Amino acid sequence: MSKRDLKKYLNDLNKEQLENQIIELYEKFSEVKVYYDFVFNPKEDQLIREARLKISNEYFPIRSKKAKLRRSVAHKFIKHYLTLGVDSFLVADLMLFNIEIAQAYSAETTIKTELFYKSLLNSFENAIAYFMDKGILDEFKDRLVAINQEAISQKWINKYEFNAILERLDY
Repeated sequence: MSKRDLKKYLNDLNKEQLENQIIELYEKFSEVKVYYDFVFNPKEDQLIREARLKISNEYFPIRSKKAKLRRSVAHKFIKHYLTLGVDSFLVADLMLFNIEIAQAYSAETTIKTELFYKSLLNSFENAIAYFMDKGILDEFKDRLVAINQEAISQKWINKYEFNAILERLDY
């Protein structure tokens, strides 16, 4: 069904039928429930706090002794919050927190897999692209520079790529 057909269909419904359709969607699909729960009671700060806790738990676990280092956990939160329409500054903060917590872990523990460094470089590039798209790049300049400096000081294998990205931005 095209968007045009959907609009035509919805215009043909009366208010009660439309309400029943939305309630049915709400009950049937968890994504619709999550969306409406967010729209009517955003609690964005609480969402970000929970995400930060779960992301940091991947590197510095509270219950177990071994870190899992799953960068996908952060990526899922970020993607979910982008879909919900969480404030761009909060999403941007979470994007950088993801990289910063990984750097804090790698400062304490030697990481031998190249995939770890490549993933964080991709996260760095994606964050910058997001900042540019939202027009908030300058607000996060200091943290971007700090991430780059930390990659250099820890002698990451892709430290030159981090540096090159910032040089293109004239930072």
